[in-house]
Amino acid sequence: MGQIPGEQRRQLVEIEPEKLSLRKRCELLKVNRSTLYYTEKSADIDDIDLLNVIREIWERYPFYGYRRITKELRENHQIKVNRKRVQRLMVWGGIQAIHPGPNTSKRNKLHAVHKYLLNDVKIMHPNQAWMVDITYLRMPNGFMYLVALIDVYSRYIVGWSLSNTLETDFCIDALKKGFEFGKPEILNSDQGCQFTSDDWVNFLREWDIKISMTGKGRCNDNIYIERFWRSFKREEFYLNEYQSVKQLRKSINAYIEFYNRKRWHQSLGYKTPAEVYFEQERKVLGL
Repeated sequence: MGQIPGEQRRQLVEIEPEKLSLRKRCELLKVNRSTLYYTEKSADIDDIDLLNVIREIWERYPFYGYRRITKELRENHQIKVNRKRVQRLMVWGGIQAIHPGPNTSKRNKLHAVHKYLLNDVKIMHPNQAWMVDITYLRMPNGFMYLVALIDVYSRYIVGWSLSNTLETDFCIDALKKGFEFGKPEILNSDQGCQFTSDDWVNFLREWDIKISMTGKGRCNDNIYIERFWRSFKREEFYLNEYQSVKQLRKSINAYIEFYNRKRWHQSLGYKTPAEVYFEQERKVLGL
């Protein structure tokens, strides 16, 4: 603390300390008053308990950020907590919401963009229109990319392919797999460089498929494949850990089989996509 000057020492001797205000004592001793109130904090057990609850919520909903987790804590766990504390604990615990990674829909401005052809078109049968899209899947050592094609009428996933790059070839491979079931009259995609590329456009023209593209910022134009991504990620991908591409590929195949043939769809009158997609074929065969 250092030596107290003679004049200040004399004042302290002449005046009884208990009669001095705390502010005056600190002023005479040249001590910051705030240091008198400091107490060392020990580990906050409440924070640890709260962090455990946060982690449980995040494991169920890994796409939740701190705002939604705060809401979940307040509404469903009856824990009064503010967002700043939740955010601090998530940083401390290394918890982060899953967020969009690489832009899979980046457009090549040198490529031509095609019109959206599904406005006011009533979809009456399978293979009248398909939709295609790419999504990213975060793996321990990087990203994998999944492309899938969905039949708009039945919601049946007709083809898919997995790749560690965003080359157009794996999109064409998925489309070729779809040809095992049928050929669409119209194929809708976003304006990603894979779907505006010469390879993709020329392939569709060879097969006499009409090319349709969503407008910029109009994700609802490709709504059915977007809904499939949401279902796949929430019901399969976010719930599991994949240590290898082989394991991921096997799980994708199993989920799509489930989605096509066992998962009931309210919008289809609680039928499966396979029931709706193959319904006319069964009628023709008298089954």
